[in-house]
Amino acid sequence: MGKFRIVIISAAIGFGAGSLDAQSGPSPPLARKIPKVDTLHGNIRVDNYFWLREKANPEVIRYLEAENGYTEAGLKHLEPLRETLYQELLGRIKETDQAVPYYEGGYWYYTRTEQGKSYPIYCRRKGSLDAPEEVILDQNRLALGKKFHGLGGMDVSPDGNLLIYLEDTTAFREYTLYVKDLRTGQLLPDAIRGAWNGTAWADDNRTFFYLTPDSAKRGNTVWRHRLGEPGDEKVFQDDNVLHNVFVSRSKSGKYAFIGADGFTDSEWRIIPTADPGAAPKLVAARRPNVEYSVDHLDGRFLIYTNDGARNFRIVQASESDPSAANWRNWQAGTDSVFIEGFDVTRRFVVVSERAGGLRRLRVTELATGQSHVITFPEPAYGVFPSQNQDYDATTYRFSYSSFVTPASTFDYDLAKRTRVLRKRQEIPSGFDPARYEVRRVMARARDGVLVPVSILLPRGFFQDGSRPFLLYAYGSYGATTEPTFNANVLSLVDRGFGYAIAHIRGGQEMGRAWYDDGKMMKKKNTFFDFIDVAEYLVRERYTTPAGLVANGGSAGGLLMGAVVNFRPDLFRAVVADVPFVDVINTMLDASLPLTAQEWEQWGNPRNPEQYAYMMSYSPYDNVEARTYPTMLVTTSLNDSQVMYFEPAKWVAKLRATKTDGNPLYLKTNMAGGHGGSSGRYDRLREIAFRYAFMIDAVGLPARPVMP
Repeated sequence: MGKFRIVIISAAIGFGAGSLDAQSGPSPPLARKIPKVDTLHGNIRVDNYFWLREKANPEVIRYLEAENGYTEAGLKHLEPLRETLYQELLGRIKETDQAVPYYEGGYWYYTRTEQGKSYPIYCRRKGSLDAPEEVILDQNRLALGKKFHGLGGMDVSPDGNLLIYLEDTTAFREYTLYVKDLRTGQLLPDAIRGAWNGTAWADDNRTFFYLTPDSAKRGNTVWRHRLGEPGDEKVFQDDNVLHNVFVSRSKSGKYAFIGADGFTDSEWRIIPTADPGAAPKLVAARRPNVEYSVDHLDGRFLIYTNDGARNFRIVQASESDPSAANWRNWQAGTDSVFIEGFDVTRRFVVVSERAGGLRRLRVTELATGQSHVITFPEPAYGVFPSQNQDYDATTYRFSYSSFVTPASTFDYDLAKRTRVLRKRQEIPSGFDPARYEVRRVMARARDGVLVPVSILLPRGFFQDGSRPFLLYAYGSYGATTEPTFNANVLSLVDRGFGYAIAHIRGGQEMGRAWYDDGKMMKKKNTFFDFIDVAEYLVRERYTTPAGLVANGGSAGGLLMGAVVNFRPDLFRAVVADVPFVDVINTMLDASLPLTAQEWEQWGNPRNPEQYAYMMSYSPYDNVEARTYPTMLVTTSLNDSQVMYFEPAKWVAKLRATKTDGNPLYLKTNMAGGHGGSSGRYDRLREIAFRYAFMIDAVGLPARPVMP
């Protein structure tokens, strides 16, 4: 996500970081830097900005700070609007609030927030909601004096007495694992530095399994730790750089699961939690292009797999021998319904399915085999399973929302087929859904495929091309982008913007084929779908190129970088947040986080055919001397998923190459990570910064036009 704008900076920002040009911004001192040259597959590539990777170089830091100074100076006139927007965003959140409690292991767990505090407080009550509150972790206390504070996994022991939590104070996903005695409030001496997300307790309440990553931040090793004892034992290690290892505990509590997943294959192992010293037992051997995941029911395993079913199926196998030869259909796959996964309880299984681009929940009673589907009323919505931790539960919790329905927590009685609304997101400053209109349309892509588009409009929106529009998309990794409630975007819609999500290929909104047709050697479908949706909005007079703003982040930032090279004339402004834009260089460097695993997502440049295809869309490699839209590019110095130097290099190359005078801004969060700042108030200010830029870019007034 991101935003944009311009102006002059005064005095010297040099500090050896290059000159500052009022028209184009800070300039890297290339004369003092040696370009990187490679000749892969006989192609000569010169990278004049490779030196910006030198994070420890003070000159690099000064350059990024100069860019920030340029951006602040250029957008200084928007400070009043930013403050107005921040107050609007703040007014839509209930600062002192509490989540709906959920039951697990004899306790009711919940989080709550307090006005003026940036982080949640984690609490529980024993046995009853009327019992005294016990604060198990106050993130605000942990975050005191720290510029960034992030929590990884949290895991309470089976007896409820001990809490594992992972803490990151760097924003670079560098975790330390702590064990807290919830009876005394004291930390045990069993701190483990360099841990990774993923833990599983054994039944003895003193043994747990945890994960560590390799140097490229790929979870690869599972360890067994016994409280108070030195010398942890290695349980499993996978050095194949295409695989990510994880560890978890089954909902039934009977097994610790160890998985090793790639983008195209899987392998799982199990350890009985009653015998944590046992060697891990293989569930099913890895096979090419076969993915699977496992959960446990009494006497058997349920396994989610694409083996023999492109849209996935669910099979069952005995506990004694769950190998693939013993898999038997439990829910068959179909061409029309994409099975996304499942949750188990002792008596019921709830399957998440997707049909027609929307999710539904199918409930099956294990004793009878009878099934029914939980339905939802609106034409476009999002529904998500939520905090279903109790294996013995007969209710199922989900969160539901749409563009005009705030997030709503329901408990569904699986036997009676009734639902109870437990909580609906409050909008303290007020929200009237009647002021808005929701549409779900299908835009035809250039190859004839129909792309779903979810649209939010102010009521009475004139479809005459006169109004601005924000078009958002992601389109990678099979991640679906649901049309859920977003209170923040109302600050744009109330000023006359239309807002749309393009459900482009690369996600899985329309099934597994939707994902397969938007990756590897078909990745350009993602970019072309977005462009074709934008052209649909213009053709149908929702907006014009002069009013169209595009936004995407991370892999969605790659999308932004590609579309501004393919069709820079189609957008007034583009906001590229933490964008993955230096595709070839990044995918050549297996030492970087995510790179090696994603050879199965984007391709491996060492393969000549894949190199040529990736080169044909890589945003950094396709910058040309042409007119580009107004642009805001955001990044974080400590981002471990898309390194800061990708957007920094891209902006530098754009400045040196583009022929227009349109504003181009780079904003670097010098203490943040991939998601920006960690505190909720700081995140709201970042959103206000982006929205102010968008509003200014299309020339809208600072005040809302809707009453």
